[in-house]
Amino acid sequence: MATVEERLAPQRTALIVVDMQNDFCAPGGYIDGIGKDVSGLAAIVPPLNGLLARARRAGVPVIWLTACYEEREIPPSMIAQRRRIGASAICCERGSWGAGFFGVSPEANETVFEKHTYSGFSNPDLERHLREFGREALVFAGVQTNVCVESTLREAHSRGFDVAIVQDAVASHAAVQHQATLANVGFLLGDVVTAEAVELAWAAGPAVTGGMQAHPQVPDALLPGGNR
Repeated sequence: MATVEERLAPQRTALIVVDMQNDFCAPGGYIDGIGKDVSGLAAIVPPLNGLLARARRAGVPVIWLTACYEEREIPPSMIAQRRRIGASAICCERGSWGAGFFGVSPEANETVFEKHTYSGFSNPDLERHLREFGREALVFAGVQTNVCVESTLREAHSRGFDVAIVQDAVASHAAVQHQATLANVGFLLGDVVTAEAVELAWAAGPAVTGGMQAHPQVPDALLPGGNR
C-alpha cells in the first residue's frame, strides 16, 4: 500500500486552492454580512502561503477555484435556497471587491477556474485540465471546509482522484461542521494532513519542470487590493 508521501508525490499531484476570496474571508464580505464569524479564517493564510511556496518550488501545479454566485449563473436550486434564507446580496459578484483574493493570489502561470455552484467540478474544464496533465492526486486548501472544499473533494474522490485535505490550511465560519468534514475525509475519502507534512513530502520529491499550461491573465479585480 502506498504511503501518504507516495500518494502525494509532486509528479502526480496538484494543489487546489478553493474560494480564497474577500466575500468568504474578510470583514465586510458576504459571509460577515449575513452574520457569520469570519474572524478565524485569516489564520490559514500563513500556512497556505507556505504551502504555495513549497508547491511552486517542487513543481506542483497550483489550481485556483473562484466562486461567482450571480443569479444569472447559479442553478435554480441555489436560487431557491437564497429565497428560503432571505438572502439579497450577491456573493462574489464578478469584478467586485468581494470576488477578489484574500491573503493569497495566483502567479501568472497558474490556472484559475470560475465555478457557479459548490463543487469545482461543475466547471468541466477543471477535470479536463487535470487529466491532460496527468494529475492523479489532489491536495485541498481554502474555504469553506464544509461547503466548497468538501463538495469539490468528494466529487474528486468519486472521479477516481486520490484526495487529501490540509487541516491547517482550510477553514470555515462553522467550527463543528469544519471538524465534521475533517472526520469524514479521514474516515471515508482520503488523507487529513498538515501543511508541514505536505511541504516535507514535496521537499523530498523530485522537482517537476514545465507542468500545467499557464492561464490567461488573472483579472485585476481578483487580485488583493482590487477595487471595492
